[in-house]
Amino acid sequence: MKAACVQMNILYGDPEQNFARAEQYIIEAAEAKADMIILPEMWNTGYALDSLETLADRDGTQTTEMLSRLAKKYRINIIGGSTAVKRDGKFYNTMYVADRSGTITAQYDKAHLFQLMDEHLYINPGQTGNIFSLDGIICGGIICYDLRFPEWVRTHVLNGAKILFIPAQWPANRVDHWQILLQARAIENQCFIVAVNRTGSDRNNRFNGHSMVIAPWGEKLLCGESKEGIFYADLDLEEVDKVRSTIPIFQDRRTDLY
Repeated sequence: MKAACVQMNILYGDPEQNFARAEQYIIEAAEAKADMIILPEMWNTGYALDSLETLADRDGTQTTEMLSRLAKKYRINIIGGSTAVKRDGKFYNTMYVADRSGTITAQYDKAHLFQLMDEHLYINPGQTGNIFSLDGIICGGIICYDLRFPEWVRTHVLNGAKILFIPAQWPANRVDHWQILLQARAIENQCFIVAVNRTGSDRNNRFNGHSMVIAPWGEKLLCGESKEGIFYADLDLEEVDKVRSTIPIFQDRRTDLY
């Protein structure tokens, strides 16, 4: 499967421009024959949290319409990163996933909220996991700060995920943590990690991309770019079963102890 990581600069507090730019990136990746396209975290608004009342996507309507329309038109899978959404009078950091038919197959609200960027003051935490199927492959999706909770990642893998998608707005001053944690999660869970981080800056942070795709054995299939653009990697899904049979960590877990 060919993955397209859309490492875009997000315009702070400008949903109109961000939607237009995201659509153009999706079209470009679709024309490059990607099987799945992944967007970064909060790409519709950036972290303009104090303006969500006017900026957030009501019920995710604009996000799901765009993802569904483009996925169906180009017969591609789209992991919609995450967008700022307002539902039932509350704000959420929400991932939507559209399959090749244009069906929204998954919706996930970020479970762990990042206090250093005041997310907990504005956003409500999710209450469920995120397992879905794309082209017959069981996948999982988490968002940014969720990466720091290995038990949350493991929960998705124990539920069958062979690919884990992680959109982010991970600041440049902690990019070493980003890279190390992503590689560790791939190795310890023997799965593919497809992680997309934004570029650019907002009022308080600078972001330098370094989107990564990591194979189940820990090889970096994509790593290190800091510029804006689309970056591609090919995933051989047979590798997951090969690695898991070589070192059977899931068979050797001590479920009587933990």
